Amino acid sequence: MTRFIMSLDEAVNLVLFAFEHGVSGDILVQKAPACTIGVLAQAVKELFHSNDEIKIIGIRHGEKMYETLLTNEECAHAIDLGNFYQVPCDKRDLNYDKYFIKGDTRRNILTEFNSNNTQLLNLKQVKEKLLSLEYIRNEIDEWEIESSKQEAATSKDNVE
Repeated sequence: MTRFIMSLDEAVNLVLFAFEHGVSGDILVQKAPACTIGVLAQAVKELFHSNDEIKIIGIRHGEKMYETLLTNEECAHAIDLGNFYQVPCDKRDLNYDKYFIKGDTRRNILTEFNSNNTQLLNLKQVKEKLLSLEYIRNEIDEWEIESSKQEAATSKDNVE
């Protein structure tokens, strides 16, 4: 099971990019990496020095194995903008006569953009991505301080 991973800053940058480059009705998608849920769980476990077991409960009813950000049909019209895909709004009029006479046989080679066919991060890369986020580093620091206090209290109790 795979999921895209994107920081809050990256999400804000996507919105700002859409404001600057998008037109009303366009779809803009960031080319975000993904990872398996298992790799993400292991990364969090290791960063917080947890000894807890990762319990695999399996897929739930209605849950998807991967996320799809652009469908096959949307990819047919997608424009590659480097770190983003843009799918322009379909602004054709209802005069379909011209599409019976002259069509467009060109097709984008991208067939679908989902969390299973994008760059999949390994454990080391997920940990690096998580550690690049200040709020994650702050949580780890707080956890380590609290853990040290608990260890000190436990060793003090054992001495007495």
